[in-house]
Amino acid sequence: MTAEAPLVAPQNDHRFPCHTCGSDLRFDPASAQLVCDHCGNTEAIGGGAGPFGGMVELDFRKALDNALPGAEMEDTRVQSCPNCGAQFELAGDTHAAECPFCATPVVTDTGPHRQIKPRGLLPFALDQARARDAMTDWLGSLWFAPGGLTEYARKGRAMDGIYVPYWTFDAQTASSYTGQRGTHYYTTRTVTRDGKTRTISEQHTRWRSAAGRVQRFFDDVLVLASTSLPKQYTDGLEPWDLSELEPYQPQYLAGFMAEGYQVALQDGFTQARGYMDRMILRDVKFDIGGDEQRVTNVQTQVSAVTFKHILLPVWMAAYKYNGQTYRFVVNGRTGRVQGERPYSKWKIAFAVLLGLVFALTVGYFYAMNQ
Repeated sequence: MTAEAPLVAPQNDHRFPCHTCGSDLRFDPASAQLVCDHCGNTEAIGGGAGPFGGMVELDFRKALDNALPGAEMEDTRVQSCPNCGAQFELAGDTHAAECPFCATPVVTDTGPHRQIKPRGLLPFALDQARARDAMTDWLGSLWFAPGGLTEYARKGRAMDGIYVPYWTFDAQTASSYTGQRGTHYYTTRTVTRDGKTRTISEQHTRWRSAAGRVQRFFDDVLVLASTSLPKQYTDGLEPWDLSELEPYQPQYLAGFMAEGYQVALQDGFTQARGYMDRMILRDVKFDIGGDEQRVTNVQTQVSAVTFKHILLPVWMAAYKYNGQTYRFVVNGRTGRVQGERPYSKWKIAFAVLLGLVFALTVGYFYAMNQ
């Protein structure tokens, strides 16, 4: 079992020199400050306006029309891996690197890639040690896991702190619907079974036409903007407390990586609309009322759509088992863990054998006592 290279695409390498010794500072989740591991100097992150301070939503239509102000955009250099197709960004004067997904050597061109700047982020609240403890506890709870898993956790292999990109969308919706409201009623009848007569109650549904309007304002519908991680894992890291979002400042990224978004803004909104439509359908059924509902048509007008590009903190570890790569992810705020894991065929076989021996033993003693 071997440790793997980071499995997401690093963005720009944000470096901040220590004012005392010149070494690189890193963001410390415990103190929420920049710290220098060389001389011990600490520096506060200034300029923030607190949660949601200065985080104005961006106009969705303007973004689609490429009409956002230049200050909301940034140029990065993106390279696609010729082996696995992963897209990642190189920093500074770097012209060659290894793909962080498969370690294939790649050479970048110098052409810029223009993308929307992050608007906010949730800073890491867990340091690597606490994230490793959370992962170790999770690994220890797994049944039928190979012994190598325990060894992996015990050795405390390094984890990678990565800011994962998301879109959030706000929208006002107004929906008109038609359908039917079903109301239950009951009748009784007498039946005879096996020579016995009894009265039974039967449920019926009376349907009446229904129509109306519902409205809902959607705030911060969250959509994953990365394709590097399995969605079921990132979904499993929720909930994220977006009320704690901080205005984006690159100092928060010191010592960490940040992945560039791979899901386009329009595609992200399509996913958000799917969530909105499900919530609107629930509202419509509630508005129809009754015991059952049939919805035949919903027409929704969506207006005042705004969005943000945000970064959320994830600790990641990866290992190989029998030639296959497995990944763990840890919510960098709450310590919630998700991941994929192999099963030990030997442990499963032993458990089955042990169960058979137990069943045979119980059967033997039962037969002897008859």
